[in-house]
Parts: sequence; C-alpha cells; structure tokens
Amino acid sequence: MTQQTVIITGASSGVGLYAAKAMAQRGWHVVMACRDLPKAEKAAQAVGMSLGTYSIMHIDLGALESVRKFVQNFRATGKSLDALVCNAAVYLPLLKEPMRSPEGYELSVATNHFGHFLLCNLLLEDLKASSAPDKRLIILGTVTANSKELGGKIPIPAPADLGDLQGLAAGFKAPIAMIDGKPFKAGKAYKDSKLCNMMTSRELHRRYHDATGIVFNTLYPGCVADTPLFRNSYPLFQKIFPWFQKNITGGYVTQELSGERVAQVVADPEFKQSGVHWSWGNRQKAGRKSFVQELSDKASDDKAIQMWELTSKILEL
Repeated sequence: MTQQTVIITGASSGVGLYAAKAMAQRGWHVVMACRDLPKAEKAAQAVGMSLGTYSIMHIDLGALESVRKFVQNFRATGKSLDALVCNAAVYLPLLKEPMRSPEGYELSVATNHFGHFLLCNLLLEDLKASSAPDKRLIILGTVTANSKELGGKIPIPAPADLGDLQGLAAGFKAPIAMIDGKPFKAGKAYKDSKLCNMMTSRELHRRYHDATGIVFNTLYPGCVADTPLFRNSYPLFQKIFPWFQKNITGGYVTQELSGERVAQVVADPEFKQSGVHWSWGNRQKAGRKSFVQELSDKASDDKAIQMWELTSKILEL
C-alpha cells in the first residue's frame, strides 16, 4: 500500500508538532509546513520523529504569495495529497494597532483565515486527485469562537462576531482591520478569524463533499493552555492560565494529547462523518469520548456563504 501523505501547517510546535508526531506513528508521511525550517527540524527530532517519516517545507500563511509558492513546491515533489490539516495560527492580543501582512491585511485574519482559505482552495484539486479511499481536510477551531461549546459560554470581552461582514465587503485594506468593519480589537481579530475557519470548513462541505467524497471537519482538541500560541500574551497570563485550567476548570489538555486527537480526526475510521465539529467537552481528560458539537448561530449557512464569496473576491479566486 502506498504511504499516505498529510500536510500540517504550523507543525514546528504545540498542537501541530504533536499531531505530526501522531500521524508519523500511524505510518503517514508528514509534510511539516512552517515558517522556520531549522526550528521545525529541531522540534521533529526532539519529539522522536524518525528521519524519512517527515519532510519540512516553507510557508508563511500571512503572505499570500508564500502560500501559492508552497503549493507549487509541494506539487513539484510528486507526492499525492491525502489529508490537509490547517493548524497554524497567530494570536497577538496585546496589539493596540494592527500589524499588516505584505498585502496590507490585518495580520491575524490574513494568517489564520486568508492564508488557510487560499491553501484549502488551491490544494482541493490535489485532494480530489488522490487515490486514497478516505481523504480529509481538517481545520482547527477554538472554543472562544463557539458560544454553543460549554467553554465558549463563559462571558469574555469582545466575543467573536462578524457583524454584517462590512470590513470584508469593503476590501479589508487599511484603515479597515476588522471583519465587521469596527475599530481594531486584537483579541477579537483572532476569535473572528477562527470563526471564519469553522465557517470555511462547513462551506467546503456544502460545496464539495457530495461531489468529491472529501471529509471536511473542524475540531477543538481541548484547552492547550501552555501552547506557544500564547507566547505574545502577558507573562503573568502565561503562568496563571495553565494553572487555572489544570486546577480550577479541569479543562487543561496536554500538547501531546491534543495532537493525538487531531490525528484521530484526520485518520481514524470513526471520524469519517463530514461537515461536523468534533469536541471532547470541557473536561479534557485522556480517555474522554469525542462527540459532534453544535456550532453557534454566528456560523450560519447564510453568513458562511457571504464570507466565502467576499473572501474569494479579496483573494481573487
């Protein structure tokens, strides 16, 4: 049987790294799509990934040209693509003014949403061409962008809300920095981008599952409170948040367990249902059973269709 190949973005640390390890242990070849190649190589060796089970390729999801170049470089390898995992994300909660991508878009949305949206659309043909009987495209979600999730019911400042997508409709260039067109809020920009990720997956399912058989899903693998995603938060938050999740909420899950859960959704037979969001609930203990989690009304089909069409226009797809 031909070895299957999975691309995992942001695989040099955290959930992506341990998902890469878990997929390699399942016998897959893992393409670690990362910005920092030496860091990715060092990380792969540190977690014990065997040489030959992975390759490392450069991508900067915040730069659309880099995404296009990555796709060209992957196709040049001649490898079949059997699964794609959109894991990478930036979270810049302390910013007072927006950082901009090379194309001039607010960086959180540019990286987490635009970059992955473009990657999914460009690699869709590669997934279609795979001879594997079970092909999957998986996008990481977050509890903070889904008010139906138990952890997402906790009141937080500036929750995810795309409004009427005024910012996207206006082209999303400066001075616009928010999808809803309102003043910039760094933490909300991240949550909005992750809501778009989950809506993108649902819209991929609606548009392409029946015709292609590709499984399109999202998941929330648990509260990985010590992930490098939080490296741009206040130092005190980085210390208190893991303790709080471990000792007060019980929501803490290790990077290794979260990576294993991603691998389950990517490769295991019991996760073949398409168009759903997988969760393990608020108590993230090993051995807890997965279940299909409802998404909030903010991820409605009508809003997803609008988001898809506006994003496609911006990215000239």
